[in-house]
Amino acid sequence: MENIYTVLITIVSTLGGVNAWRYFERRASHKEDDERYIRNDCQSRITKLEALLEKNSQEKDELRALVLHLSTEVAKLQTEIAFLQTQSKKSNL
Repeated sequence: MENIYTVLITIVSTLGGVNAWRYFERRASHKEDDERYIRNDCQSRITKLEALLEKNSQEKDELRALVLHLSTEVAKLQTEIAFLQTQSKKSNL
């Protein structure tokens, strides 16, 4: 009878060990898959952010050039207004 218990305990231990090993293998596999997914997701996000940064940088440069152009135009108009005001004063005298 004692041999039967020993055999049963050995069988249960062996099956439990095999099942535990399979569980840890699957767990490691899922962990690797998750890490791979996160890595790929981060790479795609970084690529999108770099493209967005480049686009925004170009827009900023275009807007800076536009502000410079408009500042020049405003300065010209201010000079023209001052000239016309002096002409108007001279003609009214």
